[in-house]
Amino acid sequence: MAAARDWPYPAWVAHRGAGKLAPENTLAAFRLGASFGYRMFECDAKLSADGVPFLLHDATLERTCNASGVAGERDWAELARLDAGSWHSRAYAGEPLATLEGVARFCQANASLLNIEIKPTPGAEAITGATVADHAARLWVGQAVPPLLTSFQPAALASAQAAQPGLPRGLLLDSLTEGWLASAQTLGCVAVVCRHSLWTTDVVAQVRAAGLRMLSYTVNDAPEAQRLQALGTDAVITDRVDLFAPGR
Repeated sequence: MAAARDWPYPAWVAHRGAGKLAPENTLAAFRLGASFGYRMFECDAKLSADGVPFLLHDATLERTCNASGVAGERDWAELARLDAGSWHSRAYAGEPLATLEGVARFCQANASLLNIEIKPTPGAEAITGATVADHAARLWVGQAVPPLLTSFQPAALASAQAAQPGLPRGLLLDSLTEGWLASAQTLGCVAVVCRHSLWTTDVVAQVRAAGLRMLSYTVNDAPEAQRLQALGTDAVITDRVDLFAPGR
């Protein structure tokens, strides 16, 4: 596993492809994010009933697809026929769900990097972590920079660690519960990814002392981005691909 000091990832990450400007977690969103100059993207990955890693944030389909029910209870052949774009706007009507394999092809064709949030269907944390890690290792074999695997679910990260210990991992946090830093260290993480408001001088110092990198989600206004940069955090994940020029 690459050491945290050998951090190869840029300072700006496009959330779910292009934030809210295109249907999240679709290849259309990735294409739009790339058009704004972003070269690293975040996405959510879970498993179909037959074990295909695909992109979807929610456990259920109704918010972003023309279907309802638990997504992970359907085979990929059925999921592949759904419309994942009409909910956003007519311009994206008919946009399909994306597989992790399809996103890997896009990223490699465009010299883009990826943060894969392992987003298991509840109850499937272990199998999702292992399967996503195995697919990521296969899909990025030979690539100079592997995807960064992150999750709010320690069980998913533990399974990813066991399956593919060489892939870099980050622990996602929406609060600083007792033992959060020790958990990241136990899971062999190279980074901590916090809700942006959690980063303070003290928290930054703790993470830096542990030799880990610091990412923030989801940062959508300039003053907060400037605050985080001044604190010395390493990257921000943003919906506002139209507001922030990603630079490097």
